[in-house]
Amino acid sequence: MPDLKDRAAVIRSRYNECFGCGLGNPIGLHLDNFAVDSGSITARFRPRHHYSGFAGILHGGIIATLLDETMAWSAMLLEGTFVVTANLDLKYRKPAPADAEYQVRGTVVERRGRRLRIQGEALVGATVIAQAAGLFLATEPVET
Repeated sequence: MPDLKDRAAVIRSRYNECFGCGLGNPIGLHLDNFAVDSGSITARFRPRHHYSGFAGILHGGIIATLLDETMAWSAMLLEGTFVVTANLDLKYRKPAPADAEYQVRGTVVERRGRRLRIQGEALVGATVIAQAAGLFLATEPVET
């Protein structure tokens, strides 16, 4: 497999304005520093104050974006394919604190041709805040 940093650089060159991961998007989440951990992709995220919903609680849409983005990156980095989300099922387990550091994880659990089943979770410490399962469709290879 090509170097993780090389593959990430190719992806970033195409998606610098992405709301989830684009480092050139001034209002985006700037999800970055992905690592491989036991066959999954992980990253850390600390929300900005204006991502809140209720006072002190991170907006659920931000959690959904974090999970969708991390799951897509797991396909791009581990499977070497760009993907689009076909279906995303979310389960919010606990209120999401707005001032916490999150660890997000994406795991490709099955690939059949263009169809990838991917799972994700967002945690604060050891507490699962939200979980996701989705169907993603491969669009083209990530060329490095």
